[in-house]
Amino acid sequence: MKNTIRNFCFFCVVLLSCVSLGFSQEGLSLPEGLKKDKIPFDLVNNLVIIPVEVNGAKLSFLLDTGVNSTILFGVTEADSLRVNNARPVKIRGLGEGEGVVALESKNNNLKVGKATDTNHSIYVIFEETLNFSTRMGIPIHGIIGYDFFKRFVVRTDYVSKRLTFYNPSSYKKKKCLKCEEFDLTFHNNKPYMNINMSSLSRVKEITLLVDSGSSDALWLFEEKDVIGKDSKKYFEDFLGLGFSGNIFGKRSKLDKIWLKDFSMNEVKVAFPDSSATENVKFFEERDGSIGGDILKRFTVTMDYRSKKMVLRKNSKFDEPFYYNMAGLTIEHDGLEVVTELTTYRNFSFGSQSSSNNGTTSQAVTDVSVSTEFALVPRYVVVEVRKDSPAHNAGLQIGDEIAVINGTPAYKRKLYELNTLFSSKIGKKISLKVKRDDTFFKVKFILKKVI
Repeated sequence: MKNTIRNFCFFCVVLLSCVSLGFSQEGLSLPEGLKKDKIPFDLVNNLVIIPVEVNGAKLSFLLDTGVNSTILFGVTEADSLRVNNARPVKIRGLGEGEGVVALESKNNNLKVGKATDTNHSIYVIFEETLNFSTRMGIPIHGIIGYDFFKRFVVRTDYVSKRLTFYNPSSYKKKKCLKCEEFDLTFHNNKPYMNINMSSLSRVKEITLLVDSGSSDALWLFEEKDVIGKDSKKYFEDFLGLGFSGNIFGKRSKLDKIWLKDFSMNEVKVAFPDSSATENVKFFEERDGSIGGDILKRFTVTMDYRSKKMVLRKNSKFDEPFYYNMAGLTIEHDGLEVVTELTTYRNFSFGSQSSSNNGTTSQAVTDVSVSTEFALVPRYVVVEVRKDSPAHNAGLQIGDEIAVINGTPAYKRKLYELNTLFSSKIGKKISLKVKRDDTFFKVKFILKKVI
């Protein structure tokens, strides 16, 4: 088994990969006679989260072109999970650590929409600390990639948040004058494409892993052609959480990229530190990854059998590439109880006699107050970028965000807060923060990083 690498959202995985690109009759399949199926998905931090059933349990999986095998994590030894024909394997990813041990479990029943597989292999990770749901703000139970894409032609509509997958034998490609088609090459069952980039007045062709499981726009492993010796062209930042620990590195921007006739300016790019990648083997021709912050700007059709990818621009195409201008990384840190007072007004009508023996109706209002208790998410600061607006305002790791711009933080999804922090230059942010049982207020303005 060879090591392969990929990054997604806040973390990266290196799986012990197997077999070259091939398409056996085993695996996920639609019922006989059904040409296609369509399912809704959640789009969180530029990532596609789909409903998946494993042995009858309804779960949420990240759909990821950058992984070879199906992974289930966030489980403990105490969980009631039957593991058949299990053997231990080592999983290592980007980060400063030793990786984790997993078990390969066979003969699992897996269902995605109407597609089913009765003999599905899953890598099960028994590591309580690997709870990536806290960084996403919604439950994430696993990852599925090649096992799904190898069986279907898959169209991802990032605007309607619909995933359509077709039986390849009955799929007919339609003409699309506004589309661009790309040839894909495969290494260890992962798709790669070539694009052109411009930086420091130079144009260069680069080979990238097509990584729908990465929330970033681009990751590159060689910085000299982008940053050079100009310290104003980058900033140091926390890049993510990997199986092997935290990932730090540099963030910058490319002047321009071309995906054939589609061009984008001022595109975000990240460079992981060498300490996070020193024990990882890369595909020799790979320069980096292209991720969700670019893919979300298209309707993406992946056809692994034909080794083709088709892109069609959508309404997100012209959105600017902004970094987190607050400098805050927040995660979901469990639940807490809040008390809310709800006022109820009950209206009733009564009759009242008048002096001329007539009657009139009079509205009577009965006001009551009810106390309600609710379990709500607790959001805590886990990283503060040095010299960022949040850092200069005094925020620290461990601070709890209680209120943001006048609204209780728990009334927002975690990904909505992340979107707010990268929404608009000059936007005012007002926070009520809890630290050591003391509340205080903080204000700052979002500023363009580079």
